Amino acid sequence: MTQPPDQPPHGAFGPPQDQPPGDRPPQDQPPQAGGFGPAPQTPPAQGGFGPAPQTPPAQGGFGPAPQTPPAQGGFGAPQPPAGPPQQPPPGYGYPQQPPQPGPYGAAPGPYGYPQQPGPYGAPQPGYGHPQQPPYPGMPGAAPGGPLDGKRASRKKTALITGSAVAALLVIGGTVFAVTGDGDGGGTKKPVARQSDDPKDSATASPTTSAGGGADPENLNEGRRPGEAKVLWYKPAPDAPASGADAPGMWITGGTAVKAAYKQVFAFRAADGGTAWGPLTLPQKICAVTPQKSADDKIVVAYMNGGGDRAKCNQLQQLDLRTGAKGWSTEVADGGLFDSALSVELTVSGTTLMVGRSQSGTAYDIDSGKKLYDKKKYGAACFPAAFAGGTGRLIQVASCGAGTAKEHEEIQELDPATGKVRWTQALKKGWEVTRTYSVDPLVVYLTNRDKKAWNISTFTEDGKFRSEVKVNEKFAPRCGWAVLERELQGCQGVAVDAGMLYLPTDSTVSANEIVAISLSDGKAKWRVKSPVDRPMAPVKVEGGKLVAYVRPSYDAGGQVVSVPVTGSSHRATGLLRNPQGAADAEDTFYDGVVDWVDGRFFISSGRLSGDDDSKEKLMMAFGN
Repeated sequence: MTQPPDQPPHGAFGPPQDQPPGDRPPQDQPPQAGGFGPAPQTPPAQGGFGPAPQTPPAQGGFGPAPQTPPAQGGFGAPQPPAGPPQQPPPGYGYPQQPPQPGPYGAAPGPYGYPQQPGPYGAPQPGYGHPQQPPYPGMPGAAPGGPLDGKRASRKKTALITGSAVAALLVIGGTVFAVTGDGDGGGTKKPVARQSDDPKDSATASPTTSAGGGADPENLNEGRRPGEAKVLWYKPAPDAPASGADAPGMWITGGTAVKAAYKQVFAFRAADGGTAWGPLTLPQKICAVTPQKSADDKIVVAYMNGGGDRAKCNQLQQLDLRTGAKGWSTEVADGGLFDSALSVELTVSGTTLMVGRSQSGTAYDIDSGKKLYDKKKYGAACFPAAFAGGTGRLIQVASCGAGTAKEHEEIQELDPATGKVRWTQALKKGWEVTRTYSVDPLVVYLTNRDKKAWNISTFTEDGKFRSEVKVNEKFAPRCGWAVLERELQGCQGVAVDAGMLYLPTDSTVSANEIVAISLSDGKAKWRVKSPVDRPMAPVKVEGGKLVAYVRPSYDAGGQVVSVPVTGSSHRATGLLRNPQGAADAEDTFYDGVVDWVDGRFFISSGRLSGDDDSKEKLMMAFGN
């Protein structure tokens, strides 16, 4: 979300004016004490699931990406690299040294690593796809780790206001632990429209297999013993040459639902046949609720026009089971510097929270009734971002911008009333960049001045619980945001009641998933990828961690499970995708993945708009 008015604005496609792209902190300079979490670090020069190739292949997907940004706006097709990069590219969102000057202010790298310069690093498209030039100040996805194994001296820091916690230092690229002491309206009334309204008629859905079972591209041809099959796949709909968003993916009640550009598509999960729709909205979709409600409702936001001044302020509720349109409304602007140019949507129970630049408005997701507003409070504190799920609603506020008391605060709200349950203040300079989980609460923080990161966990009543103390480079993958902070949407990370599961950093070879205790932040066990390809957590279900192993040029991807209790944590195969579909599986742009009812689903998070690429919107694998 945008910064409060007294805060310096973040630039786009380049570094802030006071930080040239080539500037780097001295390598031998000791870090300074940090806020809620680690002390600053010298960001690693390289990341992303291990060493990245010097000359990346031309094709993206869940694999290495070209180093030069697309020639046109959006997520266009990658251009061939002009030569090897100046330094090994990073990946998956690690803080790092600023790259050599390049197009748009920085040279991008694969696997979604932030491409500093910039307070946080660059946005991160997914699993190794070509990516946009960085937006300085936008969040990265994962912390950095060791490069050369050098050790550094320990230094005490005060991290949380009024609390004694531990910090992580990085010097010479090495991470290690350091202990420290230390409401009223303004929106239009929701209007329900019938799902058979003539305005709802849409263009034909993406076609594939005419009845959902054919395989016109012969992706299942030559399947080897033990390989699963492609159940169905759908080509991407037409999109502008500059590309288009394809946010969200919801699997429920035997239906797989996907948003793309101006439409919402629904397919039968078993065979890919049309379940309902597609539904076409008047303008492009600009935000969705990452979660669905308990009764399978979602809300999508779309633009109020097609021009440069259009706002992302039109809301439409949808029933995932039937495709019926429910209520709709327009999000009003807040006060000065608090527009609905971009919004953030989150669901907690039956409450929909719509976040603007400096405020939020809550609605009942079933009826569209406005519940309350969250606005400025206390000493110039403005709501800056929200995250929800499983009945919890988290608010991050920016306080005292531009003053000596500038800091951020984390609050838990009662989703139904907006009442504050608890507040936790952070030390100046530390910002909540992502939530890896809201129940239990696990947050990823960054400090732009110190180029430092921290992962911290909290008790149910908001007390600091622990922070990650593992000397490792980790590589979860998170989406990227333009104006909003977008706390939600990280993939490649899983959390249960007692553990945080993070993948170690590798670009092409086998990596590990590390189970980290939420009680003390220490690693309890780790499991290596069963093949020479990286894997990342998907979810925890039935007492087992489900993980996805990326495809290679000669093998499809895999879905594996790992017991989370007991003494043995060996990966067991659940699904082995066919080799004949490996190329297609590896080309999903900013891929969204899920494992539901014994089927593996993958869909694009962004459409390139390249009519010649035979781009796919979604694929499903199963036995």
